[in-house]
Amino acid sequence: MTVIVTGAGGFVGRQLVRRLLAAGKSVVGMDSAAGGIPAGARAVVGDICSGAVRAEAFRDGCSALVHLATVPGGAAEADPAASRRVNVDAMYDLLEEAKAAGDRPRIVYASSIAVFGDPLPAAGVDDATPLAPRMVYGGHKAMMEIAVAMMHHRGEIEGVSVRLPGILARPKGPSGMKSAFMSDLFHALRAGESFVCPVSQGATIWAQSVSRCADNLVHALEMDAALMPVTRVVTLPAQRVTMDDLAAEIARQCGTSADLVRYQPDAALEAAFGAHPALATPAAERAGFAHDGDLARLVANALAMIAQG
Repeated sequence: MTVIVTGAGGFVGRQLVRRLLAAGKSVVGMDSAAGGIPAGARAVVGDICSGAVRAEAFRDGCSALVHLATVPGGAAEADPAASRRVNVDAMYDLLEEAKAAGDRPRIVYASSIAVFGDPLPAAGVDDATPLAPRMVYGGHKAMMEIAVAMMHHRGEIEGVSVRLPGILARPKGPSGMKSAFMSDLFHALRAGESFVCPVSQGATIWAQSVSRCADNLVHALEMDAALMPVTRVVTLPAQRVTMDDLAAEIARQCGTSADLVRYQPDAALEAAFGAHPALATPAAERAGFAHDGDLARLVANALAMIAQG
């Protein structure tokens, strides 16, 4: 089984590739730089928008494709044309090329909760919540969810799209994501440093550790495709936590103090990323996807990945 992973050197991609290699899979890792792609994968380095780069990735066929590469939210909003080239055009080309290179290959597409738009409905989000993206990133993700479903129903691929919540904790440094403050909180408290949080203490987020996210992506590759709803997309289960509870648990596990955190809310940022209502994900749970279990386990899993690097 040859699994092609785009964004293989990225935050989630590295964890996924390591799991696939450990399970004995043949992995082709695509990324714009070679440095982060785990040893053992066949590295294909270059611009995902390049037909020649993609052809090299599909050289030995394709039994499955996990598409993680993306222009993230803040960067997509700043450069919509780049978002279209990568998040729409290159993605659609990948689908066509995977279809040609394999016999109805399994496609696992990493979508985003950004497809729901903001503000989210105060009554909560569930499997029936309509898509109403306002940001370019969320709009492009929604378009590609439909493309995956369409090709699945045409019998050309086996499509599985999963909407990712906030994934913790991303590496320290610029990420192009407006939600990066969630991960920055981990790095500050782990180092015993002060941190100015741009949302309020009571701000609510949906979160999942990167290790659990990688486990869910492996499950998406291996699960019975018939367990997916007709839309071919599920919102991954996540834990809804407040920022002050998250800070307190990180501080407890790191042996530091939650008093290092000061809150200076930005109204627009909180509306978009700190006002997540109740979340119900029965379709994903029926299909075998899961969250970390509880806040302590979520934080422990995130800190373990930071330590691992």
